[in-house]
Amino acid sequence: MWDALEEDPASAANLRLRSELMMALRQLVEGWEITQAAAAQRLATTQPRLNDLLRGRIGKFSLDALIVFAVRAGLSPQLKLA
Repeated sequence: MWDALEEDPASAANLRLRSELMMALRQLVEGWEITQAAAAQRLATTQPRLNDLLRGRIGKFSLDALIVFAVRAGLSPQLKLA
């Protein structure tokens, strides 16, 4: 999907990676079954920022920021080259 939206392959790859991280984080955070405020505290961010993540507002997050959230959430992000 991202390849169709971005002419530049590097930009498409970046969007694809950010999307995958956001979906994994959303699934994990929703599985915690705690309030957004408590989840935000666990991720060392604000509740509005967490809300942006959970709503998939991809433009508000860099790949670096999402990796930090993933590590704080207990995930071990890895890059697989194909």
